[in-house]
Amino acid sequence: MIAAQNTPFKLSQQPLTLAVLVRMVLEPMVAIASLVACASWAGEPFGGPYIILSLLVFSVTFPGRAPRSTSPGAIARDVLADWILIVAMLLLLGWATGALGSFDEKVLTAWFVATPLATFASQLLLPVLLPRLTRAEGLNRVAVIVGAGSLGRRLAERIRATPFLGVEVGGFFEDRNEDRNEDRRQEIPAAHVLGTVEQVATYVKSHKVDLIYLALPIAAQPRVLKLLDDLCDTTASVYFAPDIFLFDLIQARMDTIGGMPVVAVCETPFYGVSSLVKRASDIVLASLILVLIAPVLAAIAAGVKLSSPGPILFRQRRYGLDGREIVVYKFRSMSVAEDGAVVTQATRNDSRVTPFGAFMRRTSLDELPQFINVLQGRMSVVGPRPHAVAHNEMYRKLIKSYMVRHKVKPGITGWAQVNGLRGETETVDKMKARIEYDLDYLRHWSLRLDLQIIWRTIFVVFKRPDSAY
Repeated sequence: MIAAQNTPFKLSQQPLTLAVLVRMVLEPMVAIASLVACASWAGEPFGGPYIILSLLVFSVTFPGRAPRSTSPGAIARDVLADWILIVAMLLLLGWATGALGSFDEKVLTAWFVATPLATFASQLLLPVLLPRLTRAEGLNRVAVIVGAGSLGRRLAERIRATPFLGVEVGGFFEDRNEDRNEDRRQEIPAAHVLGTVEQVATYVKSHKVDLIYLALPIAAQPRVLKLLDDLCDTTASVYFAPDIFLFDLIQARMDTIGGMPVVAVCETPFYGVSSLVKRASDIVLASLILVLIAPVLAAIAAGVKLSSPGPILFRQRRYGLDGREIVVYKFRSMSVAEDGAVVTQATRNDSRVTPFGAFMRRTSLDELPQFINVLQGRMSVVGPRPHAVAHNEMYRKLIKSYMVRHKVKPGITGWAQVNGLRGETETVDKMKARIEYDLDYLRHWSLRLDLQIIWRTIFVVFKRPDSAY
């Protein structure tokens, strides 16, 4: 099954083709080829240590991902951010194992510089060269879309915007007179309509059609069933695009219950192996960070105690996984400890914030005790930032899908925070923007994205200290 953007079945779930395979191995192969070239340039034999390094790089970069944007600037930023993170991980691993001495510094330096440049060039050239190659070799597959309404048009646009799939849209089939309820303000050219729904099977038999996408509304079920019967006499692959664009789909996927197919419309990204990966990474990161910052924690605790009367830690009720209440720890930064039905957000020059508390809030040092919450299993290192219970109860009435962000554990840092939405959200529009980023994180979660957010958080804290107060 398949659908367009924000549907449960992404285009990447099609059968493996040359184009898809090239996309998957491009990034790791570019990194390995750059390493081989740099070793050759420096006159170094490509022996055991470099082979092990190649396997390690392949494991952390496979499968490669398609750029989130076609803008050269955005592609360059993504490539550089990902590569810096990978290099940091490799250097840390090499330092911890004492393996850095096995490599020539000149080779590694050249490789660290050459790989992102080569990856950036390949990301720009692949969408141009790959479709031409597959077309020249006769490897492109021809698709037709049954249904030319908004669903079918979106699907066609998505296919055309993803050239590495190697799929060409041959045209549409639809019964214009019967689909009166469809939005026809964006009519497709008549030349692109190949016939009616009843003519699909005949056309497929007489033309080289490899894929058929059924993009008819749910109300057209009788026609769909009849069409499926007709298509049994063809060899084309058939995909159904569910008419569920009216939902805000979060990690939607296909599942079965006793052989009966069901579609998950809103689901946590952390199910199955993903939940184990997420929890394991949280325990490892939180434990390592707490060991490293133990002296800092002690110094801050002393600073809080000496700078103002009151407890060192501030405990506040927040909503955690599935909207269950949890207690979150922070270093106390205010002269008050609000946790009631009304909680006022901190504002610039807030009189409740102590001088030492202002310093902690600017540098996010007040959040450090939350790594204990991570070890307790209440929070995650990366996830939507938890809001006070009073704020949750207010915003859930004002913002659609607000509570969906609680399908995962709250995080110490998040996708919204590294995209400029850190600190006070004094307007509903700002909170809506934060929620959009939170939901985007749920839709596209990966361990790689978590590591990228952690890396970017370091720069956000030091670059924009004035956004939190």
